[in-house]
Amino acid sequence: MSRNCPEVEDVSSDAEIGVEQNDMNVGVGDCVNEGDEVNVEERDRAVEDEVNMEVEDGDELNKSSSSSSSLIELFVGKEFDEVEYAQVFYKAYARRTGFAMRTNHTRLSKDDRKLILVEYVCSREGFWRESQKQIERKIPEPAETKIGCKATMCIKKDCQKWTACKFIREHNHELLTPRSISLLRRHRGVTRVQKKLILTLNESDVPTRKIVSVLSKESGGDFNVGCISKDVENYLGNKRRKLFEEGDAQRLYAYFLDRQCKEPGFVYSIQIDKNVCMGSCFWADAGSRAAYQYFEDVVTFDSTYLTNIYKMPFVPFSGVNHHHQTIMFGCALLVNETAESYIWLLRTLQEAMLGRAPSTIITDDDKAMAKAISEVLPNTTHRLCLWHILQKFPEHLAHVYNKFPDFQKEFRHCIHETITVDEFEQEWSSILAKYGLVDNDWL
Repeated sequence: MSRNCPEVEDVSSDAEIGVEQNDMNVGVGDCVNEGDEVNVEERDRAVEDEVNMEVEDGDELNKSSSSSSSLIELFVGKEFDEVEYAQVFYKAYARRTGFAMRTNHTRLSKDDRKLILVEYVCSREGFWRESQKQIERKIPEPAETKIGCKATMCIKKDCQKWTACKFIREHNHELLTPRSISLLRRHRGVTRVQKKLILTLNESDVPTRKIVSVLSKESGGDFNVGCISKDVENYLGNKRRKLFEEGDAQRLYAYFLDRQCKEPGFVYSIQIDKNVCMGSCFWADAGSRAAYQYFEDVVTFDSTYLTNIYKMPFVPFSGVNHHHQTIMFGCALLVNETAESYIWLLRTLQEAMLGRAPSTIITDDDKAMAKAISEVLPNTTHRLCLWHILQKFPEHLAHVYNKFPDFQKEFRHCIHETITVDEFEQEWSSILAKYGLVDNDWL
């Protein structure tokens, strides 16, 4: 019995549908329609889980399949119940094989404008247009990513099923290893289990870099995580931005404007991304700016406070005046704890303080912070906070603490009660020799 095929109409070859939208790497400050993102993601996860469950159980993905081997093989004539199944299936196939895929071409019916054909290709299909290559670039030319690869899977609607009508297996480039494929943007993603763990750790004020370390240990290595630190930052950033939907950012901006009108010496700066979304912010009042001009010789830069509901690191800049009183030079809320955020903050601080850099800056042992200081404040002496160092002593010297009860008392006397440099050095050397710590690399 013959089938009546409806007339068809081509749609733009650059159109992408379904789960492919979930492959976009959202920047830290990007504006996202959170509801749409969740709906797409939950749908894709549900499809992936169903496919994976069926693969693990050895069941058939489609009623028409005759053996479980069809679950891991692609061929012309293979059937899928839904277009989402086909897309997830080809994406899983691409991951196993060692390449990234994308949706290249779609076709709609002229009668009811419904999707009837989809073409999936290797991400290295096609070539860049000459007009794009001829644009003058201020940055180095990126690596060539499109080299005309012909690997393809095309599916078309056949009554109630989707059938693979075209399949080209061969690639014209070297395929990636399983370890490398997990780092490709189109194969990265934060799973639902990982999201729960990330939120739990974030609520306990664990910084992003340590969250990634926990995910790595839980997964058995960096290549098994399925996402990178940028993905974790993006996820937390999207969650954080939801808290600003009720106008909190606008109220903060209004507060800054009001303070500046009432107090001319009050300054503030708000970092705005390319989508005009609020990022980090800094503020300092007139009294703090005046105090800085006298007491900028030593500035403490501390980012360990993370108690606000937005989970944005609160960073106070503080110092000590001539009465040995703690004074505040300025405050900031950061969108994350990356070197880029710290660089922006230190430059903003310097501008607010009329270009004067601190003579000495004290921080905890943070690589991102150290990188920012070396770039923005190259002539400032960078020292590590004694309090943070002492917090690590029980971890690195537990064997000495347990074996020698007097060690802690003697060590604290050396740290806190010696006056001159010579006195400290003499007592330090004595303690290292007495407790067999001369060759201790950490000390």
